[in-house]
Amino acid sequence: LLDGAGRIVTDADVIDGPTLVYFGYTFCPDVCPFDVARNALAVDLLDEMGHDVTPVFITVDPARDTVGIVDRYAKDMHPKMVALTGSEDQVKAAARAYRVFYAKGSGEGDFYLMDHSTFTYLMFPETGLATYFGRTASPEEMATETACHIGNV
Repeated sequence: LLDGAGRIVTDADVIDGPTLVYFGYTFCPDVCPFDVARNALAVDLLDEMGHDVTPVFITVDPARDTVGIVDRYAKDMHPKMVALTGSEDQVKAAARAYRVFYAKGSGEGDFYLMDHSTFTYLMFPETGLATYFGRTASPEEMATETACHIGNV
């Protein structure tokens, strides 16, 4: 995928420590901004606990989410956030690796929604997937469970 500077990166480049990975899109009117903000709060709580965790946002809408747009989105959401985009094929491959569902939803022209899974994945470079969090997980619950996994890695 492409990071906010337009560099090609792999999962090994991005997941270099505990990482919370979320798939969404920047034009999302409700779900994505709430989930991404919650993930950012969890990262801040983990930082207070002494754990360095990186939040990652991967678009499921590469047609609209260019490098510049995802870069601004990441900077607006959290100073440590890494946002990734790419071609349709690159995004499809990343989504497939995480078993993420996404599809173009309702709307016309540039004003359409994207249907997609809304899980946040806790990843480690050594072991891969540790767990995932659904929409109902609070930042505190995410931080507590993530800290437990960090202690066990």
